[in-house]
Amino acid sequence: MDEGRDFVQWLGQDMSVKILMCLDDPCDLVRTSAVSRSWREFVIANGLCKKLCLRKYPEASSFASVVVTKDLVEPTETGVGGYGEWAYLEREHRVYAFLGKDLITSGRENCITDAVCASSTDNYPDESIKNTLQPSDRIGHRASYWSSKGASDPSASETLIYKLASRLCLITELHVHPFQAYFQFGFPIYSPKAVRFHMGYSKDPLEIEDEQTDDFKDAKEYHDEMFVWTYSSPEFPTAQENFLQKFKLPKPVLCIGGFLKVELLGRVQTQEMDGLYYICINHVQVIGRPLSPVFDVEIDDGGKCTLKYNPVIRYNFPPIEISEAESSSRSHFHRFSESIRTWEQLILNTFRGAGPLVIDDYDSDYEYLN
Repeated sequence: MDEGRDFVQWLGQDMSVKILMCLDDPCDLVRTSAVSRSWREFVIANGLCKKLCLRKYPEASSFASVVVTKDLVEPTETGVGGYGEWAYLEREHRVYAFLGKDLITSGRENCITDAVCASSTDNYPDESIKNTLQPSDRIGHRASYWSSKGASDPSASETLIYKLASRLCLITELHVHPFQAYFQFGFPIYSPKAVRFHMGYSKDPLEIEDEQTDDFKDAKEYHDEMFVWTYSSPEFPTAQENFLQKFKLPKPVLCIGGFLKVELLGRVQTQEMDGLYYICINHVQVIGRPLSPVFDVEIDDGGKCTLKYNPVIRYNFPPIEISEAESSSRSHFHRFSESIRTWEQLILNTFRGAGPLVIDDYDSDYEYLN
């Protein structure tokens, strides 16, 4: 260090990665990459922004690739050290840097937008899962709740599947309100013994959307094989009480695909008229927030996920003036590296809150590269 040597070079790749991965904030990684050209190249080449996202949100490992919509900089080769490989690494760095920033932004709202299906329904449509979208236990003079079919086995479980507000949501807690049958003798509460939550995506989103028509039915043909659940919560015991019970997740979860499965485990209450066990739910809430609309996920026919980044903001780049001699001598890769340096500074300024950004077309951002 007395000789002014870069600590990244002095310590070597493995130790430097371990040190930099002690950072917990994506903003700090971006600041690190802005220190020097060698540090920027080190952060990008080792995919540190992506590794940080995966460490904090393991669900992001479902992304098989990333795509920047309207990106004019496309990989042209895949060999080690080639321009195409570097372009892809830089793209991942940029996308995961913005994703990491978005994931640490706070927000709190109910993210459920629709009900998809229930594993069973006792009296459809009067006791449909659709009733659980509203917090009230009655609509007009009619009771509002979902009810399972009766079962003689108290360990029998049920599932409720919901569609969330976005295909990418950050979820912090979930709420379930068991239903109290105020119209039955003794006012029984048909709560489950415990609940567990699963989040993920449909292998065929179009099939789900086609089924979700105005003529909603509790589609019995829906089954787990139609979904990929990228996260499963611990079991949470529920109380046999008439209130909105809140279950906070051990840490915020990135829901990829926009579907939630509520697993209702076990039964505690029998119905007097038939002696069978039932589960009845008044209301379900998912607390969190949708990610910024610049992020989306695309799922192909094989069930693989692609993280899509569609920047709706335009940065005003300073013009790059070079002579004809310089232009002919510079390689395309070198000009690309200079543009990325500008991008790094812009990302850093964004994280520092350096003023408003202008909404515009993204294509012009890279026009000077061609």
